[in-house]
Amino acid sequence: MRHFGYISPAAREGLFFREPCEFSADSPASLLSVALGATLYSPATRPTLADDVMKQAGRGVVSMVLCLEDSIDDAEVVGAEANLVRQFTELAARDATGAGLPLLFVRVREPGQITDLVRRLGPSVRILSGFVLPKFTEERGTLFLEALAEAEAACGRRLFAMPVLESPELLHLETRGEVLQGIARSVDKYRDRVLALRLGVTDFCSAYGLRRAPDMTAYDVQIVGSVIADVVNVLGRADGTGFTITGPVWEYFRRQERMFKPQLRRSPFLEGSAEELRTALIEHDLDGLLREIELDRANGLLGKTCIHPSHVAPVHALSVVSHEEFTDAQDILRPERGGGGVLRSAYTNKMNEVKPHRAWAERTLQRAEVFGVAGEDVGFVDLLAAGLAK
Repeated sequence: MRHFGYISPAAREGLFFREPCEFSADSPASLLSVALGATLYSPATRPTLADDVMKQAGRGVVSMVLCLEDSIDDAEVVGAEANLVRQFTELAARDATGAGLPLLFVRVREPGQITDLVRRLGPSVRILSGFVLPKFTEERGTLFLEALAEAEAACGRRLFAMPVLESPELLHLETRGEVLQGIARSVDKYRDRVLALRLGVTDFCSAYGLRRAPDMTAYDVQIVGSVIADVVNVLGRADGTGFTITGPVWEYFRRQERMFKPQLRRSPFLEGSAEELRTALIEHDLDGLLREIELDRANGLLGKTCIHPSHVAPVHALSVVSHEEFTDAQDILRPERGGGGVLRSAYTNKMNEVKPHRAWAERTLQRAEVFGVAGEDVGFVDLLAAGLAK
Protein backbone atom coordinates (compact mmCIF):
# COMPACT_ATOMS: atom_id res chain seq x y z
CA MET A 1 0.00 0.00 0.00
CA ARG A 2 0.97 3.59 -0.52
CA HIS A 3 -0.96 6.82 -0.09
CA PHE A 4 -1.63 8.35 -3.53
CA GLY A 5 -0.40 5.08 -5.03
CA TYR A 6 -3.41 4.98 -7.35
CA ILE A 7 -2.19 7.99 -9.34
CA SER A 8 0.50 7.58 -11.96
CA PRO A 9 4.21 7.74 -11.06
CA ALA A 10 4.59 10.76 -13.34
CA ALA A 11 1.78 12.60 -11.53
CA ARG A 12 3.25 11.73 -8.13
CA GLU A 13 6.63 13.01 -9.23
CA GLY A 14 5.03 16.32 -10.16
CA LEU A 15 3.20 16.63 -6.85
CA PHE A 16 5.73 15.45 -4.29
CA PHE A 17 9.10 16.66 -3.13
CA ARG A 18 9.32 13.34 -1.27
CA GLU A 19 6.83 10.60 -2.18
CA PRO A 20 4.86 8.58 0.41
CA CYS A 21 6.50 5.34 1.46
CA GLU A 22 5.13 1.85 0.82
CA PHE A 23 3.76 -0.16 3.73
CA SER A 24 1.80 -3.34 4.38
CA ALA A 25 -0.34 -4.92 7.07
CA ASP A 26 2.88 -6.39 8.47
CA SER A 27 4.64 -3.02 8.85
CA PRO A 28 5.55 -1.78 12.35
CA ALA A 29 2.64 -0.58 14.43
CA SER A 30 4.25 2.85 14.85
CA LEU A 31 4.09 3.37 11.08
CA LEU A 32 0.61 1.89 10.61
CA SER A 33 -0.91 4.07 13.33
CA VAL A 34 0.18 7.17 11.41
CA ALA A 35 -0.74 5.70 8.01
CA LEU A 36 -4.41 4.91 8.80
CA GLY A 37 -5.57 8.15 7.21
CA ALA A 38 -9.26 8.28 6.39
CA THR A 39 -10.67 5.10 7.94
CA LEU A 40 -13.82 4.30 5.98
CA TYR A 41 -16.67 2.57 7.81
CA SER A 42 -19.13 0.23 6.07
CA PRO A 43 -22.01 -1.83 7.51
CA ALA A 44 -21.18 -5.55 7.53
CA THR A 45 -24.64 -6.26 6.11
CA ARG A 46 -23.76 -5.08 2.61
CA PRO A 47 -24.12 -7.99 0.15
CA THR A 48 -21.42 -6.48 -2.11
CA LEU A 49 -18.92 -5.92 0.70
CA ALA A 50 -16.03 -7.68 -1.06
CA ASP A 51 -16.58 -5.61 -4.21
CA ASP A 52 -16.86 -2.45 -2.10
CA VAL A 53 -13.53 -3.14 -0.37
CA MET A 54 -11.72 -3.73 -3.66
CA LYS A 55 -13.29 -0.63 -5.21
CA GLN A 56 -12.31 1.64 -2.33
CA ALA A 57 -8.78 0.22 -2.25
CA GLY A 58 -8.45 1.26 -5.89
CA ARG A 59 -9.52 4.78 -4.90
CA GLY A 60 -6.86 5.21 -2.25
CA VAL A 61 -8.52 3.92 0.95
CA VAL A 62 -5.91 2.17 3.10
CA SER A 63 -8.02 1.34 6.17
CA MET A 64 -11.62 0.17 6.49
CA VAL A 65 -13.90 -0.85 9.35
CA LEU A 66 -16.64 -3.38 8.67
CA CYS A 67 -19.23 -2.63 11.30
CA LEU A 68 -21.35 -5.03 13.36
CA GLU A 69 -22.33 -2.38 15.89
CA ASP A 70 -24.25 0.89 15.63
CA SER A 71 -24.52 0.96 11.83
CA ILE A 72 -26.81 -2.10 11.77
CA ASP A 73 -30.04 -3.04 13.48
CA ASP A 74 -29.91 -5.35 16.50
CA ALA A 75 -31.91 -7.94 14.57
CA GLU A 76 -29.33 -7.99 11.76
CA VAL A 77 -26.30 -9.07 13.79
CA VAL A 78 -26.46 -12.81 13.11
CA GLY A 79 -26.92 -12.32 9.38
CA ALA A 80 -24.21 -9.64 9.29
CA GLU A 81 -21.70 -11.98 10.94
CA ALA A 82 -22.43 -14.70 8.39
CA ASN A 83 -22.14 -12.19 5.55
CA LEU A 84 -18.84 -10.93 6.94
CA VAL A 85 -17.37 -14.44 6.97
CA ARG A 86 -18.53 -15.04 3.37
CA GLN A 87 -17.15 -11.73 2.16
CA PHE A 88 -13.77 -12.30 3.85
CA THR A 89 -13.55 -15.71 2.21
CA GLU A 90 -14.24 -14.12 -1.17
CA LEU A 91 -11.72 -11.35 -0.60
CA ALA A 92 -9.01 -13.80 0.45
CA ALA A 93 -9.66 -15.85 -2.70
CA ARG A 94 -9.57 -12.79 -4.97
CA ASP A 95 -6.37 -11.41 -3.47
CA ALA A 96 -4.01 -14.29 -2.75
CA THR A 97 -1.43 -12.17 -0.94
CA GLY A 98 -3.66 -9.49 0.57
CA ALA A 99 -1.30 -6.86 -0.87
CA GLY A 100 -4.09 -5.18 -2.81
CA LEU A 101 -6.39 -4.80 0.19
CA PRO A 102 -6.68 -2.05 2.78
CA LEU A 103 -6.12 -2.72 6.45
CA LEU A 104 -9.39 -4.40 7.46
CA PHE A 105 -10.91 -4.10 10.94
CA VAL A 106 -14.19 -5.41 12.33
CA ARG A 107 -16.21 -3.34 14.77
CA VAL A 108 -17.80 -5.76 17.23
CA ARG A 109 -20.41 -5.36 19.95
CA GLU A 110 -19.25 -7.86 22.57
CA PRO A 111 -15.91 -9.48 23.48
CA GLY A 112 -17.16 -12.96 22.59
CA GLN A 113 -17.58 -11.94 18.97
CA ILE A 114 -13.82 -11.52 18.62
CA THR A 115 -12.88 -15.12 19.35
CA ASP A 116 -15.95 -16.47 17.56
CA LEU A 117 -15.31 -14.52 14.36
CA VAL A 118 -11.61 -15.38 14.26
CA ARG A 119 -12.55 -19.05 14.53
CA ARG A 120 -15.20 -18.77 11.81
CA LEU A 121 -12.96 -16.82 9.45
CA GLY A 122 -10.56 -19.75 9.21
CA PRO A 123 -7.74 -19.19 6.68
CA SER A 124 -9.20 -15.85 5.57
CA VAL A 125 -8.19 -14.39 8.95
CA ARG A 126 -4.88 -13.58 7.25
CA ILE A 127 -6.46 -10.46 5.73
CA LEU A 128 -7.83 -9.23 9.07
CA SER A 129 -5.83 -6.50 10.81
CA GLY A 130 -7.86 -6.29 14.01
CA PHE A 131 -10.97 -5.11 15.81
CA VAL A 132 -12.61 -1.83 16.74
CA LEU A 133 -13.80 -1.90 20.36
CA PRO A 134 -16.88 0.24 21.11
CA LYS A 135 -17.76 2.23 24.24
CA PHE A 136 -14.36 1.54 25.73
CA THR A 137 -13.80 1.91 29.47
CA GLU A 138 -11.34 0.12 31.73
CA GLU A 139 -13.84 -2.50 32.90
CA ARG A 140 -15.44 -3.14 29.53
CA GLY A 141 -12.24 -2.64 27.53
CA THR A 142 -10.21 -5.14 29.49
CA LEU A 143 -12.64 -7.89 28.49
CA PHE A 144 -12.28 -6.91 24.83
CA LEU A 145 -8.49 -6.82 25.03
CA GLU A 146 -8.32 -10.19 26.77
CA ALA A 147 -10.51 -11.67 24.03
CA LEU A 148 -8.23 -10.12 21.40
CA ALA A 149 -5.15 -11.70 23.00
CA GLU A 150 -6.92 -15.08 23.05
CA ALA A 151 -7.93 -14.76 19.40
CA GLU A 152 -4.42 -13.72 18.41
CA ALA A 153 -2.95 -16.78 20.09
CA ALA A 154 -5.53 -19.02 18.42
CA CYS A 155 -4.93 -17.79 14.86
CA GLY A 156 -1.20 -17.07 15.13
CA ARG A 157 -1.61 -13.65 13.56
CA ARG A 158 -0.94 -10.17 14.94
CA LEU A 159 -4.26 -8.46 15.61
CA PHE A 160 -4.63 -4.82 16.57
CA ALA A 161 -7.23 -3.10 18.71
CA MET A 162 -8.70 0.32 18.06
CA PRO A 163 -10.75 1.30 21.15
CA VAL A 164 -13.52 3.86 20.62
CA LEU A 165 -13.81 6.44 23.39
CA GLU A 166 -17.51 7.29 23.42
CA SER A 167 -19.07 6.25 26.73
CA PRO A 168 -21.27 8.67 28.72
CA GLU A 169 -18.99 8.22 31.73
CA LEU A 170 -16.18 9.77 29.73
CA LEU A 171 -18.36 12.71 28.74
CA HIS A 172 -19.75 13.47 32.20
CA LEU A 173 -17.56 15.89 34.11
CA GLU A 174 -17.88 14.16 37.50
CA THR A 175 -16.56 10.82 36.16
CA ARG A 176 -14.31 11.91 33.28
CA GLY A 177 -11.00 12.03 35.15
CA GLU A 178 -11.43 8.63 36.75
CA VAL A 179 -12.58 7.04 33.49
CA LEU A 180 -9.65 8.51 31.57
CA GLN A 181 -7.18 7.17 34.10
CA GLY A 182 -8.79 3.74 33.86
CA ILE A 183 -8.61 3.77 30.07
CA ALA A 184 -4.96 4.81 30.30
CA ARG A 185 -4.20 1.84 32.56
CA SER A 186 -5.91 -0.69 30.30
CA VAL A 187 -4.45 0.47 26.98
CA ASP A 188 -0.97 0.80 28.49
CA LYS A 189 -1.10 -2.83 29.62
CA TYR A 190 -1.86 -3.88 26.03
CA ARG A 191 0.21 -1.16 24.36
CA ASP A 192 1.65 -3.43 21.67
CA ARG A 193 -1.86 -4.31 20.47
CA VAL A 194 -3.46 -0.84 20.58
CA LEU A 195 -2.96 0.72 17.16
CA ALA A 196 -4.95 3.92 17.71
CA LEU A 197 -7.69 5.40 19.86
CA ARG A 198 -10.84 6.61 18.10
CA LEU A 199 -13.30 9.27 19.28
CA GLY A 200 -17.05 8.64 19.18
CA VAL A 201 -18.28 12.22 18.95
CA THR A 202 -21.75 11.25 17.68
CA ASP A 203 -22.33 9.36 20.93
CA PHE A 204 -21.07 12.34 22.94
CA CYS A 205 -23.59 14.61 21.21
CA SER A 206 -26.34 12.03 21.68
CA ALA A 207 -25.95 12.12 25.46
CA TYR A 208 -27.13 15.74 25.41
CA GLY A 209 -29.50 15.60 22.45
CA LEU A 210 -27.09 17.60 20.27
CA ARG A 211 -26.13 17.46 16.61
CA ARG A 212 -23.69 19.82 14.98
CA ALA A 213 -24.73 21.56 11.78
CA PRO A 214 -22.71 21.14 8.54
CA ASP A 215 -21.14 24.58 8.99
CA MET A 216 -19.90 23.72 12.49
CA THR A 217 -17.02 21.52 13.61
CA ALA A 218 -16.88 19.22 16.61
CA TYR A 219 -14.77 21.87 18.32
CA ASP A 220 -17.61 24.40 18.05
CA VAL A 221 -19.71 22.15 20.29
CA GLN A 222 -17.94 23.12 23.48
CA ILE A 223 -18.92 20.12 25.57
CA VAL A 224 -17.46 17.87 22.87
CA GLY A 225 -14.37 20.02 22.41
CA SER A 226 -13.66 19.80 26.14
CA VAL A 227 -13.70 15.98 26.03
CA ILE A 228 -11.37 15.91 23.02
CA ALA A 229 -8.96 18.20 24.87
CA ASP A 230 -8.98 15.99 27.97
CA VAL A 231 -8.50 12.80 25.96
CA VAL A 232 -5.47 14.29 24.21
CA ASN A 233 -4.19 15.65 27.53
CA VAL A 234 -4.13 12.19 29.14
CA LEU A 235 -3.70 9.80 26.19
CA GLY A 236 -1.98 11.79 23.44
CA ARG A 237 1.20 12.99 25.10
CA ALA A 238 4.41 13.20 23.08
CA ASP A 239 6.61 11.80 25.86
CA GLY A 240 6.37 8.18 24.74
CA THR A 241 3.30 7.36 26.84
CA GLY A 242 0.75 8.60 24.32
CA PHE A 243 -1.17 6.96 21.49
CA THR A 244 -2.33 8.03 18.06
CA ILE A 245 -5.80 9.54 18.49
CA THR A 246 -7.92 9.81 15.36
CA GLY A 247 -10.31 12.59 14.40
CA PRO A 248 -14.08 12.25 14.85
CA VAL A 249 -16.53 11.33 12.12
CA TRP A 250 -17.90 13.94 9.74
CA GLU A 251 -21.49 12.90 9.09
CA TYR A 252 -22.55 15.15 6.19
CA PHE A 253 -22.22 14.37 2.52
CA ARG A 254 -23.93 14.83 -0.81
CA ARG A 255 -24.22 12.24 -3.51
CA GLN A 256 -23.58 14.84 -6.22
CA GLU A 257 -19.86 15.12 -5.54
CA ARG A 258 -19.18 14.01 -9.12
CA MET A 259 -20.67 17.31 -10.31
CA PHE A 260 -17.31 19.01 -9.98
CA LYS A 261 -15.07 16.09 -11.02
CA PRO A 262 -15.16 16.85 -14.78
CA GLN A 263 -13.67 20.30 -14.19
CA LEU A 264 -10.82 18.73 -12.21
CA ARG A 265 -10.00 16.38 -15.05
CA ARG A 266 -9.39 19.35 -17.38
CA SER A 267 -6.26 20.25 -15.43
CA PRO A 268 -6.09 21.00 -11.73
CA PHE A 269 -2.99 23.11 -12.33
CA LEU A 270 -4.56 25.63 -14.70
CA GLU A 271 -4.91 29.20 -13.47
CA GLY A 272 -8.29 29.70 -11.84
CA SER A 273 -8.88 26.03 -11.00
CA ALA A 274 -8.03 26.53 -7.33
CA GLU A 275 -10.78 29.08 -6.80
CA GLU A 276 -13.22 26.96 -8.80
CA LEU A 277 -12.46 23.97 -6.61
CA ARG A 278 -12.81 25.96 -3.39
CA THR A 279 -16.23 27.19 -4.53
CA ALA A 280 -17.30 23.66 -5.47
CA LEU A 281 -16.19 22.30 -2.11
CA ILE A 282 -18.18 24.90 -0.21
CA GLU A 283 -21.25 24.25 -2.35
CA HIS A 284 -20.98 20.52 -1.63
CA ASP A 285 -20.84 20.90 2.17
CA LEU A 286 -17.14 20.04 2.44
CA ASP A 287 -16.03 23.42 3.78
CA GLY A 288 -16.92 22.35 7.32
CA LEU A 289 -15.08 19.07 6.86
CA LEU A 290 -11.92 20.86 5.73
CA ARG A 291 -11.99 23.17 8.74
CA GLU A 292 -12.52 20.24 11.09
CA ILE A 293 -9.59 18.31 9.60
CA GLU A 294 -7.34 21.32 10.17
CA LEU A 295 -8.60 21.63 13.75
CA ASP A 296 -8.06 17.90 14.30
CA ARG A 297 -4.39 18.29 13.48
CA ALA A 298 -4.03 21.50 15.49
CA ASN A 299 -5.42 19.64 18.51
CA GLY A 300 -3.15 16.62 18.22
CA LEU A 301 -5.37 14.21 16.25
CA LEU A 302 -4.28 12.28 13.17
CA GLY A 303 -6.47 10.55 10.59
CA LYS A 304 -10.25 10.54 10.68
CA THR A 305 -13.27 8.28 10.91
CA CYS A 306 -15.20 8.52 7.60
CA ILE A 307 -18.63 7.25 6.62
CA HIS A 308 -18.59 8.36 2.97
CA PRO A 309 -15.98 7.88 0.22
CA SER A 310 -16.11 11.59 -0.70
CA HIS A 311 -14.39 12.40 2.61
CA VAL A 312 -11.29 10.31 1.92
CA ALA A 313 -9.50 12.58 -0.55
CA PRO A 314 -9.74 15.73 1.64
CA VAL A 315 -8.42 13.86 4.68
CA HIS A 316 -5.45 12.50 2.75
CA ALA A 317 -4.69 15.76 0.93
CA LEU A 318 -4.58 17.66 4.23
CA SER A 319 -2.36 14.95 5.75
CA VAL A 320 0.46 15.57 3.27
CA VAL A 321 3.31 17.53 4.84
CA SER A 322 3.97 20.85 3.14
CA HIS A 323 7.44 21.66 1.90
CA GLU A 324 7.63 24.45 4.49
CA GLU A 325 6.70 22.14 7.39
CA PHE A 326 9.23 19.55 6.21
CA THR A 327 12.02 22.12 5.93
CA ASP A 328 11.31 23.45 9.42
CA ALA A 329 11.19 19.94 10.91
CA GLN A 330 14.47 18.95 9.31
CA ASP A 331 16.18 22.11 10.51
CA ILE A 332 14.97 21.58 14.07
CA LEU A 333 16.19 17.97 14.17
CA ARG A 334 19.65 18.52 12.73
CA PRO A 335 22.23 16.80 14.99
CA GLU A 336 24.14 20.02 15.51
CA ARG A 337 20.98 21.54 17.01
CA GLY A 338 20.89 19.01 19.84
CA GLY A 339 21.83 21.63 22.39
CA GLY A 340 18.81 23.78 21.62
CA GLY A 341 18.67 27.39 20.54
CA VAL A 342 16.55 29.40 18.16
CA LEU A 343 16.82 29.69 14.38
CA ARG A 344 14.95 31.49 11.68
CA SER A 345 12.82 29.36 9.38
CA ALA A 346 14.24 28.83 5.90
CA TYR A 347 10.99 30.42 4.72
CA THR A 348 11.94 33.51 6.81
CA ASN A 349 8.45 33.77 8.29
CA LYS A 350 8.71 32.21 11.73
CA MET A 351 10.94 31.29 14.66
CA ASN A 352 11.95 27.65 15.16
CA GLU A 353 12.89 27.03 18.79
CA VAL A 354 14.72 23.73 18.81
CA LYS A 355 13.78 22.18 22.16
CA PRO A 356 10.09 23.20 22.37
CA HIS A 357 9.46 22.32 18.71
CA ARG A 358 11.32 18.99 18.71
CA ALA A 359 8.29 16.77 19.41
CA TRP A 360 6.33 18.58 16.68
CA ALA A 361 9.21 18.05 14.25
CA GLU A 362 9.43 14.34 15.03
CA ARG A 363 5.71 13.87 14.48
CA THR A 364 5.88 15.88 11.27
CA LEU A 365 8.60 13.64 9.84
CA GLN A 366 6.55 10.55 10.78
CA ARG A 367 3.63 11.97 8.82
CA ALA A 368 5.96 12.90 5.96
CA GLU A 369 7.11 9.30 5.70
CA VAL A 370 3.65 7.89 5.07
CA PHE A 371 1.84 10.80 3.38
CA GLY A 372 4.80 12.36 1.60
CA VAL A 373 6.06 15.93 1.29
CA ALA A 374 4.40 18.23 -1.22
CA GLY A 375 6.47 19.97 -3.85
CA GLU A 376 7.55 23.50 -3.05
CA ASP A 377 4.82 25.06 -5.20
CA VAL A 378 2.20 22.35 -4.64
CA GLY A 379 -0.71 23.11 -2.32
CA PHE A 380 -3.72 21.38 -0.84
CA VAL A 381 -5.90 22.13 -3.86
CA ASP A 382 -3.46 20.39 -6.21
CA LEU A 383 -3.31 17.31 -3.97
CA LEU A 384 -7.07 17.19 -3.54
CA ALA A 385 -7.66 17.57 -7.26
CA ALA A 386 -5.32 14.64 -7.94
CA GLY A 387 -7.26 12.54 -5.45
CA LEU A 388 -10.71 13.46 -6.74
CA ALA A 389 -9.90 13.20 -10.44
CA LYS A 390 -9.46 9.42 -10.20
